[in-house]
Amino acid sequence: MLLLLLLVSTCAAIPQHLSNKMFTFPQETNTAHVRLTTSRQNLKAVTVCFKFFTDLKRDHALFSLALPSFDNAFLFYNLANLDSLSMWVRNTVANFEGLDFKLNKWHSVCATWDSTSGLVQLWVDGKPSSRKFTSSGSSISGPIIIALGQEQDSHGGGFDVKQSFVGMMSDVHMWDYTLSPCEIQNYVDGFSYVEGNVLNWNALEFQIIGRVLIENKLKSCQ
Repeated sequence: MLLLLLLVSTCAAIPQHLSNKMFTFPQETNTAHVRLTTSRQNLKAVTVCFKFFTDLKRDHALFSLALPSFDNAFLFYNLANLDSLSMWVRNTVANFEGLDFKLNKWHSVCATWDSTSGLVQLWVDGKPSSRKFTSSGSSISGPIIIALGQEQDSHGGGFDVKQSFVGMMSDVHMWDYTLSPCEIQNYVDGFSYVEGNVLNWNALEFQIIGRVLIENKLKSCQ
């Protein structure tokens, strides 16, 4: 495992097939994260989906996309009260309440946004939220840095240990268009869905910085 960590931490990003794998973030830190690589640097619409497991009862970042001009260009930020999540788009926030997050349970989260309407919508375990306005008229235009497990307060850095993620994360996909409700449900159920064309868990380019492990995804015994 240490050899695997060393290799992944020091090598340039090479696409890896991570089916049935997960990233494990085992401790609070202001350094450890996974940096994701994409060649797409201009996004007029976005869908991001991933699955995560945690026992945190404090605020924490899950997925952080930053630009030089917008540190919160596309950010999933979980709040301490467990039923709230903040979605940031181009440094404008929409707060979603009444969600059904539970500790020590896998959850599926997706968010969609398009620059024409400026509307963002959240999907937790396949259940849609209200649609809320964030930012319209401009795309998310690079250079893009994406971090899992930390919140970027500057482009590629500015991490705070009390915003770090502790837990497991898997099945990260990102598209440059908004998925339909049926496509999102297919992702949640693990059925034949279209894999991300910006980030694809089954051909993921990434670099691990610090203590983050790649492990087999845990499955319940039947």
